[in-house]
Amino acid sequence: MVLADLGRKISSALKSLNSATTISKEVLDGLLKEIATALIEADVNIRQVLQLRENVKSAISFDDQVAGLNKQRMIQMAVFRELLKLVDPGVPEYKPAKGKANVIMFVGLQGSGKTTTCTKLAYYYMKRNWKTCLVCADTFRAGAYDQIKQNATKAKIPFYGSYTESDPVVIASDGVETFKREGFEIIIVDTSGRHKQEDSLFEEMLQVSNAVKPDNVIFVMDASIGQACEAQAKAFKQKVDVGSVIVTKLDGHAKGGGALSAVASTKSPIVFIGTGEHIDDFEPFKAEPFIRKLLGLGDIAGLIDKVNELKLDDNEELVEKLKHGKFTLRDMYEQFQNILKMGPFSQIMQMIPGLGQEILGKGGDKESMARLKKMMAIMDSMNNHELDHEDGAKLLKQPGRIRRIARGSAVTEREVQDLISQYSKFSTMVKKMGGIKGLFKGGDMAKNVNPMQMNKLNQQMARMMDPQILHRMGGMNGLQNMMKQIQSGGGGFDNLLGKK
Repeated sequence: MVLADLGRKISSALKSLNSATTISKEVLDGLLKEIATALIEADVNIRQVLQLRENVKSAISFDDQVAGLNKQRMIQMAVFRELLKLVDPGVPEYKPAKGKANVIMFVGLQGSGKTTTCTKLAYYYMKRNWKTCLVCADTFRAGAYDQIKQNATKAKIPFYGSYTESDPVVIASDGVETFKREGFEIIIVDTSGRHKQEDSLFEEMLQVSNAVKPDNVIFVMDASIGQACEAQAKAFKQKVDVGSVIVTKLDGHAKGGGALSAVASTKSPIVFIGTGEHIDDFEPFKAEPFIRKLLGLGDIAGLIDKVNELKLDDNEELVEKLKHGKFTLRDMYEQFQNILKMGPFSQIMQMIPGLGQEILGKGGDKESMARLKKMMAIMDSMNNHELDHEDGAKLLKQPGRIRRIARGSAVTEREVQDLISQYSKFSTMVKKMGGIKGLFKGGDMAKNVNPMQMNKLNQQMARMMDPQILHRMGGMNGLQNMMKQIQSGGGGFDNLLGKK
């Protein structure tokens, strides 16, 4: 069972408590049986599953007279916390320090995605203004240096390696020393892997580690191999001081439960997860937001972080236009660019409560991105006058313009008209937003905005949305709740967990 299915099953089991007339031991046993079955099918270690069941049972008392609703919440909280324990060893993760050399050494078996992950991590830090570089000390696998060279060149990351030197210790030492002298802050060392755990692999790892004295050793774990992850994790931890774990190939096809729960064997935190082949298919791992997304509870804080990364607040011109209800086709084009920068569409949707993977359906990610890119291609065929016109929808009703744009972007006239229709909806909504005093003020939107005006805006948004998505969100009530959670930073579930 893949992780998305696991999340749906556990979420469904927890929701079944809401329809239970009484919360008895039998109801709890049935719930825990469903959850345990789902976890085992997702390759979570059976010992950990049994422990989870016992821990939840011990947390719930049926002797007191707690009301049914509170007992439901107690059970939901207990399950949530036990799921957190599966992926969080409670050990603080390594934090690199600015202005000094941080040597990070990668270890793992061949085929785990180690070399690709080295580049992803270097790129992640480079985007955040760290001076990053790569050292290829993998002399075992033919083509390893070529792969690093190709990946690093494409990402514009400095790299070090050798076609002639066969000793990985010499390459690692020389590379690290070279980059230290040049003032690099993140120095990532890729080491050799093997098809299986061998003494020669561990001996080489130890020699490289002793030579470069890494500040952090990252074990790269392949999510697709299931429960075999635990034996791997233990073996690597016994030989080198593993400080962090990165789980790769954690996309829709991997079970993933075995890899995530194997982190307990290393007593080291998962710091990143790889979710695809692209250099951006890589995200920091935070246990609580991960479990939230898994259960369809969203990760509003993570979404806000992604939006903040785009520095949209710096775009004072756009904000000023929105305040006055103005929105051109060029503005829409720029926002589409921002959506593409934020990463895979499904990941963004999973951060919003109620918009999980099931809404997108099979191929949803590719189809959504392809549609977005096609709309941008259509706008690429427009001239500056059309892109910047304050009433672009009216201007582009002229048949001659539509024909010219369709030819230039190699699409049908109908597709151009569909884009104009979509823009017209956006533009109309922005005009309504511009007329709402207090919408662009900081603080609590509910206090700043007239409730009747806010209700009209929500209705406008609902008309723009796909009816099936709106239905799965819970209709207008679901949309309003989502907007409240986005405004508050997603604090709703914190209240359920008893946080302040």
